Amino acid sequence: MKILFIGDIVGSPGREAIDRLLPGLKKKYKIDLSIANAENTAGGSGITPKIAEELFGFGLDALTSGDHIWKRKEILELLDSEMRIFRPANYPKGAPGRGYGVIKTKKTKPVGVINLEGRVFMSSLDCPFKRAQEAVEELKKETQIILVDMHAEATSEKIALGWFLDGTVSAVLGTHTHVQTADEQILPAGTAYITDLGMTGPYDSVIGRKKEQILTRFLTQMPVRFEMAQDKVELHGVVLDIDEKTGKARSIERIQEKL
Repeated sequence: MKILFIGDIVGSPGREAIDRLLPGLKKKYKIDLSIANAENTAGGSGITPKIAEELFGFGLDALTSGDHIWKRKEILELLDSEMRIFRPANYPKGAPGRGYGVIKTKKTKPVGVINLEGRVFMSSLDCPFKRAQEAVEELKKETQIILVDMHAEATSEKIALGWFLDGTVSAVLGTHTHVQTADEQILPAGTAYITDLGMTGPYDSVIGRKKEQILTRFLTQMPVRFEMAQDKVELHGVVLDIDEKTGKARSIERIQEKL
């Protein structure tokens, strides 16, 4: 099975990249399933029901997220009803939505998705390692193919989770930092790993925002409104080849497509 997993989509430039580049990528790599992290699709922070519908219309099969999923209040109700959108699984019980589940399409076998949020330099949430282990046990009842989006700040925490889950899931894929790493690999027990998928959005920027405004903030430490950059738009992510019977990864390939 060929799966495309796309890094953090940022604002309208990122959404345009999905619209224009996704069909060609599906054809080029013979993609069976397409997933993207969409927590920054609404003006660079959060997601709305209208944007979620738009992204599904572009051909994405599921959307993961992270700490910014809560930025737009209008998405909260949809999180409880839309089974293709995931928020981090290690938020306390009672949080809207779900952190893991199975994506089913007419063309492919069921694929499990787990969304997690790191704790290093981030919020004090439930343990992502233990929560991942619990989710894997549940998903294994339905499928051997399981993908993990580890939305985290610290490289060490992402790598540690990769080793922790090696052999029990098909892939552990990092998101959040918006900078694609060059450490893609298949771990010894068959799990594909990369520390960060990168960003789908404007690269003439500081992780998606106008660089002049970010520089002002760093230089003055004064509050500054951050606006979306627009230029040099690219789509970053990985293409996974997964053995449908065993759930183990055959390969992981980084992609960087320019708009």
